Amino acid sequence: MNISFRLMAPEDADAVEVVEKACFAIPWSRESFWKAAGDSDTCYLLALDGEKVIGYAGCWISFEDGQITNVAILPEYRGKGVGTRLMAELISLLLARGLTALTLEVRPSNAPARALYARYGFHEAGVRKGYYQDNGEDALILWNTKLAEVKLDG
Repeated sequence: MNISFRLMAPEDADAVEVVEKACFAIPWSRESFWKAAGDSDTCYLLALDGEKVIGYAGCWISFEDGQITNVAILPEYRGKGVGTRLMAELISLLLARGLTALTLEVRPSNAPARALYARYGFHEAGVRKGYYQDNGEDALILWNTKLAEVKLDG
């Protein structure tokens, strides 16, 4: 594996859509990613193996806060540290943009994602009942309000 990271551009929308469809029961559209790539209030970072898009993480930005919207890694690349490195790279970019806090929602049943977020200082702050449309599962609301204290070197 030759893993690298770069910001998403509008022309990456097709490749990101492939990852999205492989990872989520109700995927976002290609157009959603195309629009997000051109928005100054978003930060979408790609994980690549050579030239192949194998994952991405996205964040909506509002002043000093961000909301992580999606984190996805192709199934065949999971468990290899790609998500950990992707989150570290994303947080580093967001810190450089002046963010001090991040939030996100995660399925209680998604133990690998919950472990990843805990590694980067996210703590449970609430529950959104019936949040996920595919099966009605609740979402845990996680926050990290001390983003500058995150250790990014693993």
